[in-house]
Amino acid sequence: MGIHKVLFWSGFGIAVRVWQLGIEKRPFFNRGSLWAYPLFGGVGGSFGYWMMGVEERQQAILGARRQSLLEKRARRDQLENQEP
Repeated sequence: MGIHKVLFWSGFGIAVRVWQLGIEKRPFFNRGSLWAYPLFGGVGGSFGYWMMGVEERQQAILGARRQSLLEKRARRDQLENQEP
């Protein structure tokens, strides 16, 4: 369902590493620093996975709140229609 979010944040993590090396004016593919790309990608992917869970929980809370509001409105409309 949300694998695209994990992939996006992994790519964002790698982009942050490229940006960091660009600011430092260091080569992008230095043999000694290639280990950092999977690290930054993994951290970004982990963040994306966490955000996916946060979004699911928020959607569940909002759905429950919406349902309770709809039920409350239905009860109010029913009471208004009963009174002459």
